[in-house]
Formats: sequence, structure tokens, C-alpha cells
Amino acid sequence: MRTHQRGATLGRIDRYILSQLVFAFGFFSLILVGIYWVNQAVLMLTQYISEGQSGIFVFELMLLSLPSLMLLVLPISAFVATVYVTNKLYSDSELVVVQATGFSVFRLARPFATFSLLIVVLIIVLAHLLVPSTVRRLDSREAELAQALSARILVPGSFESPTSGVTVYVRDITPEGTIEDLLMSDIRDPDRQTTYMADQALLVRDAESTNLVMFQGMAQTLEPNGERLSITRFDDFTVAIDSLIQQSTSDRVNPQGLSTLQLLTPDAELAQRTRRSADYLQREAHLRVTQALLAGGAAFLGYAALMIGGFSRFGLWKQIAAAVFLVVIVKLIDNSSIDAASRDPALWPLVYLSSLLAVVICLALLFIANSNLPARLRRRSAG
Repeated sequence: MRTHQRGATLGRIDRYILSQLVFAFGFFSLILVGIYWVNQAVLMLTQYISEGQSGIFVFELMLLSLPSLMLLVLPISAFVATVYVTNKLYSDSELVVVQATGFSVFRLARPFATFSLLIVVLIIVLAHLLVPSTVRRLDSREAELAQALSARILVPGSFESPTSGVTVYVRDITPEGTIEDLLMSDIRDPDRQTTYMADQALLVRDAESTNLVMFQGMAQTLEPNGERLSITRFDDFTVAIDSLIQQSTSDRVNPQGLSTLQLLTPDAELAQRTRRSADYLQREAHLRVTQALLAGGAAFLGYAALMIGGFSRFGLWKQIAAAVFLVVIVKLIDNSSIDAASRDPALWPLVYLSSLLAVVICLALLFIANSNLPARLRRRSAG
């Protein structure tokens, strides 16, 4: 009976701590994601609304960018939540009371380990499922946007360069779509440089191409080698401007939009479509795995670092600073490992080094914290 009551008590304590962690994680995630998302939304609104895109289109892009943003922010939220809850439990003397009843540092780690596992699962879902699917959708929408030439090269009062060597300027665009005072310079061919000027112009689209029809203007063609300038005046003139849009990457596949299975088993065709080597693609797949492991490790490290200190009415600021320092060290090693693997993709096992280091640090901190417990508490927790 006594064992059953103790087990029920342990279960309630675990659920209580876990609920505190989940609530704090949700709160900090909402704040951090909201801040980053609003900043990104302002940039998108400034860029796309000024180019004439609809609010619905911009809102869709904002939603599609959210999973990638969450993938960056949620590991930070998890670490902050763990540090906050551990510090709060210590400040309220709850952890002190629980330890006095015989809970070891390792036993108290159960709800924190469960929380870290939940973070790992969440990051796995984001990195392997949501982010690739939204990246594919974003690429599709950006490809559609590239076809909206009026948004790319016809911005009133602004010199636009949709591709290297081409500059377009228009004074104004009427509500009916008539372009007023057009200037277009094409110097992609160094042996033949052409400048078009027209009082008015229209964009005419059909199923196969987009044409710029100019009225009442002239074309100046300069041949530097022959030092010859030709001027042609016209009442109307048509130019196919599909080539003005940068097409060099239109058929290129973004590796971030590929599934993890595709990255792990790349063939020659996929390597050609992504312009990346097979080793590079496999490294990207392993990076998705390490993102989840590192996020869980950082969350658990927040608990382990704070447990090395005892109760203090001044708080655990030294331990909090140590936790932040250790996370920074782990992240620096992670960045160095990724850089090394980037230079030589065959060194992809290095990307797991930071996750392994985080596990070693957490275990070492737990052993130190448990050894710092008073001998009476260690004997009671062992019994």
C-alpha cells in the first residue's frame, strides 16, 4: 500500500513539473515566434505590397515561412523554458522539499527528460515533414511570382534590373495597365547594346510568352567595336521579354524541399537537378536529425546545469549563466562541425559531435549535482 502511494505521488510530481514545462514552452514560443514573425511580415509587406501583390498572396507567404521560423526558434524556447521552470521550482523551494523527501537528481530528471523527448519529436516533425513541404510550396509560389513581370521589372519611378545587363525604368502605370514613359537598356551583348524608349507601352501575355508592345518610341543600337550607332523610330514595336527574367535557376531543385529519404538516397539525376553532390545531400539529411537531437539536448542541459547549485535566496544566476555558456559552447562546436562537413561532405559524421557532447555534459552535470547532495539525502534516495 505504501509503495502504491509513493508511486502515485511520484506520478503527480512528474505530471506537475511536465505541465509547468509545457506551459512555459508554449508561452516563450508564442513570444519569440511572434516577434520574429512580425519582423519578417513587415519586410514581406514592404516588399510585395509595394510591388503590387495582393494581401492574400503575402499572407500565404507569411504562413508558409512559419514552419522554418519555428524550426529556428523552438529550440531556444525549449532551453529558456527549462531554465525558467527549474529556477522557479528552486525559488519556490519546491525542488528543495522534493529532494528532502528522498528524490535524487536523476529521479527528478524524469519529467525533464520526457519534455526533452517531446521537443525532439516536435523538431523531427518540423524538420522532416512540415518544413520540406512548405519550402516546396514557397518555391512554387516564387516561380509564379517570377512570371508576374509587372511586379518584377515594371515598378513606377524605380530603376529595376531583373537580370544582369538589363535595366528598366517606367515613370508611371495607369489603372488600366498602360505604361507611361518607358526606358529599357539591354547591354547583355557587349558587341550590340540596345536602348528602347517609348511614350507608352503595354504588357501582352499569351499562353506561350509575354511581350512588351511599345508605342511612339525609338530604339538606339550601339556597336562599340564598329563605333556605330543606329537609331530606329517606330509607331509600335514588340519585344519578347521572357528572357529579361533570370531563368538560370528556374529548373533547379531546392534541397531543403526534398524529403529526408530522397536526401539519404540521392541518384545522379537528383544531384544534377539540385546542383549538389550526393555527399552534400546526405549531409543535409543528417543535419535534420541533429537539429532535433541538439534541441532536446539543449533543453535537458538547462535542467542539469541548474541542479549543480543548492537553494539560495539570491537565485541561481551563476548556474543560469553557466547553462547559457555551455549551450553557446555546444552551438559553436556544432557550427564548426557543420563548416567542416561543408568543406568536405564526406565528413558528415562530424555533425553528430555536438549532440554527443551535449549528452556527455548533461550526464557529467547530473553526477556532479547528485554528489553535491548531502549524504543523508543520498542515503535516503538510495533506500
